[in-house]
Amino acid sequence: MSGPIDVLGLGAVAVDDLVYLEEYPRADSKVRVVRRERHAGGLTGTALVAAARLGRRCAYAGVLGDDELSRFILDSLAAERVDTTAVVRRPDARPFHSTILVDLNGLTRTILSDASGVIGADPAGPPETLLRSAKVLFVDHVGLEGMVRAARLARDAGLPVVADFDRRLEAPFDELLALVDHLVVPLEFARQIAGASDGPSAVRALWNEGRSAVVVTDGTAGSWYASRERPGGVIHQPAFRVETVDTNGCGDVFHGCYAALLCEGLPVARRVRFASAVAAMKATRRGGQQGIPSREEADRFLAERSAEALPREVA
Repeated sequence: MSGPIDVLGLGAVAVDDLVYLEEYPRADSKVRVVRRERHAGGLTGTALVAAARLGRRCAYAGVLGDDELSRFILDSLAAERVDTTAVVRRPDARPFHSTILVDLNGLTRTILSDASGVIGADPAGPPETLLRSAKVLFVDHVGLEGMVRAARLARDAGLPVVADFDRRLEAPFDELLALVDHLVVPLEFARQIAGASDGPSAVRALWNEGRSAVVVTDGTAGSWYASRERPGGVIHQPAFRVETVDTNGCGDVFHGCYAALLCEGLPVARRVRFASAVAAMKATRRGGQQGIPSREEADRFLAERSAEALPREVA
């Protein structure tokens, strides 16, 4: 890998096999498959694709195998111009693999998830030189020992660490949580870890002097954030109103956009507003990674809605 990296990710990548059915099957029944689709996903994988669509140079350096699923992920990332030359290859490693039954009649999804062989971040990698070459390290909860090592090296080097967590795990999760200086999490996670009842109280509970920013998201209710730029203040960023088609991957897209704009040195208000806009745009399109807009589309959307969803300080 040559040249500087904007966003380096180490964690969850996934293969999603979608099976579309006319109706959800009853026990011991037989239903016709309308169509099948295979898509790439995962917390880190989708965030990296979102950042790459915005023009950032991204790289994935987690652990994958030599199987068909791993090859699919590598090909999908390469197609999005995400560098995979630092991926660690192990024969027994796999990405997440889900079979998703989509009931077209009832508009429901049933997810059958398989995590066998998933490693995520390598406990001994990536090389420190690669970590130091990045502008932003992106972490999640998959491969905690490797995540802690990478986050510690990144913080020692003065690099920002952006996190996407959706649940609290056993040790060393709390150590990783403490190392994250840009904590961007859904409200449900904030409730689990901080006991907070709403967005503003969640932000305040998760904030500490070691953070650069805390952002708590809640779908159509928008997001709340605090940062070093405005000590003591909590800001609400309303969600942009759109006609929702598919919310799959919207949270991961938000994270990737936030990381991308952090690379550009933009203030937190612009990072959160831009990420909110891109996540809203994705919600109007089917597919997770497939629905991520380009930078040009996102800039146009924001220009057209400059008077909409304006942030305000929460009392």
